Amino acid sequence: MVFGLGRLKILEAIHETGSINAAAKELGMSYKAVWERLKVTEERLGASLVIRKKGGASGGSSRLSEFALRLVAGFKDFHHSVILCDDQLFEENFRPILEKRDSPSSPE
Repeated sequence: MVFGLGRLKILEAIHETGSINAAAKELGMSYKAVWERLKVTEERLGASLVIRKKGGASGGSSRLSEFALRLVAGFKDFHHSVILCDDQLFEENFRPILEKRDSPSSPE
């Protein structure tokens, strides 16, 4: 998968914290794990997701690229549509099972 909920959470955390390192801590991940996921995703999408500012005495910072901001917004819309479709498909495919379910048994 090129982009999913895990990548979305990473980008949202970077956006909120302004730092890859702080995002990794917030997510309970190592900096390396977050960095590697970003790198792989950027390579697969062919675009930068994070704009990094090198540190110094005050430390570095990171912010999402315009592409990443559009990707996050688009993925949220897409995910919402998938959830709606998923609920509909579940209802269509499991209606016969749900209609034949046992009624709750009375306590003894």
